[in-house]
Amino acid sequence: MAEERMTSEILEHCEAISAPFRITHGASFQLKDVDPACTLDLAGGKGEAKTALEQGVRMLSELQQKLYAQNRWGVLLLFQAMDAAGKDGTIKHVMSGVNPQGCQVSSFKAPSTQELAHDYLWRANQCLPERGRIGIFNRSYYEETLVVRVHPELLERQSLPPSLHSPDLWQERFREIRHYEAYLSRNGFLVRKFFLHLSKKEQKRRFLERLNNPEKHWKFSAADIRERAHWDHYMQAYEEMIRATASDQAPWYVVPADHKWFTRLVVAAAVIDSLQGLDLHYPQISEEERRALELARQQLQAE
Repeated sequence: MAEERMTSEILEHCEAISAPFRITHGASFQLKDVDPACTLDLAGGKGEAKTALEQGVRMLSELQQKLYAQNRWGVLLLFQAMDAAGKDGTIKHVMSGVNPQGCQVSSFKAPSTQELAHDYLWRANQCLPERGRIGIFNRSYYEETLVVRVHPELLERQSLPPSLHSPDLWQERFREIRHYEAYLSRNGFLVRKFFLHLSKKEQKRRFLERLNNPEKHWKFSAADIRERAHWDHYMQAYEEMIRATASDQAPWYVVPADHKWFTRLVVAAAVIDSLQGLDLHYPQISEEERRALELARQQLQAE
């Protein structure tokens, strides 16, 4: 009974922490409505968040085992963010208790020649998780409405017929993605999307930390500075993307990212809350299967 009460309390905590950042109807959404430094004024601060995350990781591990055993649902978690927002660290910490056999991470960088020869959703399709597994996209098909929009010269590499270079291209892609995610949802795949909302000031601090610490030089690229110069354009693209593609089946979570400990807690809470809604449980065996198990037990004991 005490364990059930604790589980209930954790779940209520997950809903309370993640709900303020969930976007299901984005028509009026504005990025300025979410403070990148927000921590919901948690009374215990970073220490409380660390304890809650540890509990969350254990619960997520249990839910993932049921997901794998039940083999009915697939889960797709998408992460988008500006450089240095902490995607890699968030994925690492939140999924630290998950069995690697039931989880796969796909990172989407600049498309290859083969990928450019297909439609823009093709490479994402190759990486979709199987039923019973959690798939994580570190960046995703949404790059086609972000970096390609900020750098329209990249669109030329996709060799689209000139007649398809429409002024409505981005709205068309938003519509296609909404339909794609609705299709996944109707086929038993839970889709949850996370935008780690980092402030420009905090990005500068993290870039300088990487430059000033030799052990973190490997994390820095000159391209990071070039992309930072397009900050305002990216923010506009992110805002329009979230407005156009948030839905009940595939909500966006706009997660404050200036404090990594809070970012990780919100993401863990959102994933747990979503998985709990699937009514996951271990498969029930039939009476015939039960008799077969009993026979096997007796044979082993008789050896």
